[in-house]
Amino acid sequence: MSLSEKFIVLPFKKIRGNLAPGEMRQASNPAAAERIAESMADRFVGVAAYSVMVDMETGDMSSPRMLCQFGETADLAA
Repeated sequence: MSLSEKFIVLPFKKIRGNLAPGEMRQASNPAAAERIAESMADRFVGVAAYSVMVDMETGDMSSPRMLCQFGETADLAA
């Protein structure tokens, strides 16, 4: 199993009153993830930047760690 740390930005929107994740974006490093999240914050009810471990063979993501958040977000680990 080959794990690699990746940085993602996940916007959230309200659908029928419930919080739903939007399209995930990848960033090259933690600072870039935070900049992307901040720039997206005014267009969504919430945006969060995460560090995740990705299994390079299967593409499975694990161990999410929040880097920053703006507005209303959901817990990835839930």
